[in-house]
Amino acid sequence: MRAARLIKMVLLLQSRPSMTAAELARELEVSERTVTRDAQALSEAGVPVYADRGRAGGYRLIGGYRTRLTGLARGEAEALFLSGVPGALREMGLEDVGSAARLKVSAALLPSVRDASRTAAQRFHLDAPSWFKEPETPELLPAVADAVWDDRSITARYWRGEGEVVRELEPYGLVLKAGVWYLCARVAGHGSYRVYRIDRFTEVGAGVHRFARDEAFDLPGFWAERAEQFARSILRCEVVVRLSRDGVRALPYAVDAPSAREALQAAAPADEFGRVTVTLPVESEEVAHSQLAALGPEAEVLAPQSLRARFAEDAIRLSALYRT
Repeated sequence: MRAARLIKMVLLLQSRPSMTAAELARELEVSERTVTRDAQALSEAGVPVYADRGRAGGYRLIGGYRTRLTGLARGEAEALFLSGVPGALREMGLEDVGSAARLKVSAALLPSVRDASRTAAQRFHLDAPSWFKEPETPELLPAVADAVWDDRSITARYWRGEGEVVRELEPYGLVLKAGVWYLCARVAGHGSYRVYRIDRFTEVGAGVHRFARDEAFDLPGFWAERAEQFARSILRCEVVVRLSRDGVRALPYAVDAPSAREALQAAAPADEFGRVTVTLPVESEEVAHSQLAALGPEAEVLAPQSLRARFAEDAIRLSALYRT
C-alpha cells in the first residue's frame, strides 16, 4: 500500500513544478505528517525530493529527475480511454486505475502540455443521467464490470416478470443509457445476444474459465440495433392527429422523435390552413394522452374516438377552470 503511494507521490511531483504538503495530502488521501515521512523516505531511497520552506514552499523534484515507472498496465490503459466519463469509472470500481493512468501520461508529457488534462476537464464534462432523476449505482456493477474486462463467464440471478431466473452469461459489454446500466451478453450454450438491466440482478457469480470472445461483435452497432427494436416494440397503437404548423414543429419533442419524423414524411400535403394530418404509432392511449397534451391546441386527435373523447373532456374542464 505504501509503495503504491510513494510511486504516486513521485508521479505527482514529476507532473507539476511543485506541490504543497496540503495538496499532496489531498491527492494521496493521507495526512500532511504522512506526506513529510514519505518525502523523507523517497529522499533516503535516492529520489531527489526537495522541500522548500516558508508559506509558499512545497515539495519538488530537482535535477530534472524522471522516473521510469510511467509504463501503463493493461487495466490503466483501458481505463484511460474511459477517463472522459469519471462517474462511470467510479461506479465500475475503476477510479484508482484511471487516476494512475492519467498521472503516468501526465508525467510522460513535456512540461508545456502537462496541464492538458486539467484544461480539458475545465472545458468538457459528460453528465450521463437524465434530468430530474437521481442516479443509482447497481450494487453488483463492479462485479459485472470485472467479468466484462476479464472475458469471464458469470452466473447471474435476476428478476424477470414475477420471479427470479438464473442464466449462465458471457458478458460482452456495458452500456450506460440515461443513467441506467445495461449488460450486453451472450447466453452460454445458446449463441444469442441479449440485453439485461443490471439493477435487476440479485446475484452475480464469476466463473473460473474465460470465454472465447467473438471478435466480430460490435457493441455500439449491437446496442443501436436493439435500442431501435425496443423503441419500436413498445409502439403498439396508432392515433390520427391533425397538427397546426406549430404542432408539426413541436411533435418530435413531444413523442418518440424517429416515429414522429417518419409519420410526418408519410403524411399528405398540408391543407389550405397549413394543417397536416399524421398517423402516429404510440405505446398506448394513456401514453399518447400525456404526450399529445403537451401540444395543447396545436394538435387535434381525430382517432381513436375514445382518445378524442378524453381530450374533449379535458377541453371542457380547462374551459371551466379559466372561464372566470
